[in-house]
Amino acid sequence: MRLVQLLIPEGGRAEVLSVLDGEGIDYAVWEETGRGSFEAVVSFPVPETGVETVLDALYNAGIQEDAYTIVMPTETVVSKHIEALQARYSGHRISRDELVARAEDLAPAASTFFIFLVVSTLIATTGLLLDSAATIIGAMVIAPLMGPAISASVGAVLAEREMTSRGVSLQVTGLLAAIATGAVFGFLLKESVLLPPVDIRTIPQVAERISPNFLSLFLALGSGIAGAVSIMRNAGSALVGVAIAVALIPPAATAGLGLAWGYPGVTLAAGVLVLVNLLAINLSALILFWVAGYRPALGDRTTEAKAAVRARVAVIVVGIAVLSLVLGGVTWASFEAGNVSYRADAEVPVMFDSGEFGDLQYESMSVDYDMTDVLLGNPAQITVVAAYEGDETIPPDVASRIDERLTAETGENIVVDVIFAPGQRSG
Repeated sequence: MRLVQLLIPEGGRAEVLSVLDGEGIDYAVWEETGRGSFEAVVSFPVPETGVETVLDALYNAGIQEDAYTIVMPTETVVSKHIEALQARYSGHRISRDELVARAEDLAPAASTFFIFLVVSTLIATTGLLLDSAATIIGAMVIAPLMGPAISASVGAVLAEREMTSRGVSLQVTGLLAAIATGAVFGFLLKESVLLPPVDIRTIPQVAERISPNFLSLFLALGSGIAGAVSIMRNAGSALVGVAIAVALIPPAATAGLGLAWGYPGVTLAAGVLVLVNLLAINLSALILFWVAGYRPALGDRTTEAKAAVRARVAVIVVGIAVLSLVLGGVTWASFEAGNVSYRADAEVPVMFDSGEFGDLQYESMSVDYDMTDVLLGNPAQITVVAAYEGDETIPPDVASRIDERLTAETGENIVVDVIFAPGQRSG
């Protein structure tokens, strides 16, 4: 429930009360005794889903910018009339004016936004280098990226150009700042004794952000939908903000680390993930707000908003489609590389255990084949270690037979090296 208080300008009392009577809403009126050109204050309860309907009726009656309208949430309302009001105004979403207010609250002042952004990026970068998922998630609690994403979409559907512009600019500059922060922090750590020499590409949390695939797109779309729903229904926005930040801050920090370590491939892959997630979050939030029925307060601006939303959706979809080519390539390359490792693990030990190579014993195997090799057409390098006793005869074609078997199973170009290690067997 909401409690609405309206400071009525001189001459507007009759129109306001007429609207409330027409809506069947109970109200209280008292004379205004303060300064200014106001004649009365009216206060009335209304369900949150009915606020927009009532305010639109008041606006159509001429009560808008020359009045004060205050909408306040209530803790508890006890009245037998509440059920009738709730039945009249069914639904779950908040009013347009409340949506604007919440979107503005979620996008703080620029100084506050960048302070939280830089701090969260520093913590996330530390988590990446420590391979600590808990640290990364903790950093997302203070990341302020949900607000700009939501405010940009709200501004678009309500034809609020200033809100849209501010939301977009905060997202773009914020992510660039996150990349720069990750790069500077990474360079300082790299040149200090605080971090031992390390190839960041081998850190699992970093590797996860430089191998984006289509599942990343679903994560971002889901985060955008959850963000829009949490704002419209006033539920769980803090937790949803964490989900949105997880899709953006760690990849941006990873891109910065790629710059610090001089790995352009890391920066490019993580940068693609950032862009895809950013576009997907904005797309899902934008569509959901429009489908939920949010429109500009002034009817003549609905056409403008509709055109703006269509144009924005088209641009975002084209951007995602282009970047999806990269995601598709990475997804395919990941599958091919994983398939070679899987088939090698499944086939090579069986070849030894079946006696195909006499008394040779399988010891270990390593597969050097990743997405880069797949995309560049490099062969898979497989090294097998086999043990033999000193008087055993080693078959001359072990490597070629393994090569033929794996090539037939995977369809990939395979190069096999077999290392024969002398061993002893008891009994």
